[in-house]
Amino acid sequence: MTMTTLIYKAALTVAGAVVAGGVVAGPTGAVAASPNSSQQAADRGHAKGERQLKVRYQAQPNYYYCGPAAVRNALTAMDKDVPQDELAREMGTTERGTDSAYDITKALNERVGKDVYRTVEIPGRAADGAETDRLRADIVRAVDEGRSVVANVAGTAFDLDGGTHSFEGGHYVSVTGYRDGGAQAKIADSADPAKAEYWIGIDALADWVATRGYSA
Repeated sequence: MTMTTLIYKAALTVAGAVVAGGVVAGPTGAVAASPNSSQQAADRGHAKGERQLKVRYQAQPNYYYCGPAAVRNALTAMDKDVPQDELAREMGTTERGTDSAYDITKALNERVGKDVYRTVEIPGRAADGAETDRLRADIVRAVDEGRSVVANVAGTAFDLDGGTHSFEGGHYVSVTGYRDGGAQAKIADSADPAKAEYWIGIDALADWVATRGYSA
């Protein structure tokens, strides 16, 4: 078992879910990574049914900073570079993580303007058709406006290449693009710089967000 695996398992052991603002929220359990890791996502412009934002990626420095890291990565799409530590203080991030998507929304709006972002809940154990359609529309709208969506996810999801992404204690990711008219979403994931970006189907993403919420 690698040290990274041990750190990840320890994070999930410590993690305890909380409820905040009506969204079931949890700690940002994830793999520890270097805070200096960075990668710039490709900006392919606005093709038919596709757009990808330019993001100055940075991994999270510990298992509970995925909230600050996701917000930080999302803000770089709008050419705003805010330190993760500053965002963590503002959002009340502790070793239990960042409480809910509402804290994420507030931090984003502090930088981009009042009521630009809003929190959307998917309260059930799985997303229904209307909730999935709304997530798809919200991602397309936000990305077309040059903004990244930040999603609070929990459980296990599979990307379109068959990769597994498991965060039983909760996690935050940035959604930085879409293709096929929004049927597929591009994820910037701060947990592990070796898996910094991947594509996921919108149905899988909606179910991953279920019981929690997203900022769009």
